[in-house]
Amino acid sequence: MLEIRLNCENCDTELQNDSDKAMICSFECTFCEGCVTEVLMNVCPNCGGGFEKGLPDQQNS
Repeated sequence: MLEIRLNCENCDTELQNDSDKAMICSFECTFCEGCVTEVLMNVCPNCGGGFEKGLPDQQNS
């Protein structure tokens, strides 16, 4: 199961457990939706992968 971090790795915005703004790549890099779309252009700077919306219920599993 993927682990969503509680802060954006780019701007450090807090991503609450129920946040619908968390975006995650297949290597568990976590960014806010704003950084993914406006800064990173949907390319993870750590691994080069794309992003999907994080699922809030995964954080509590």
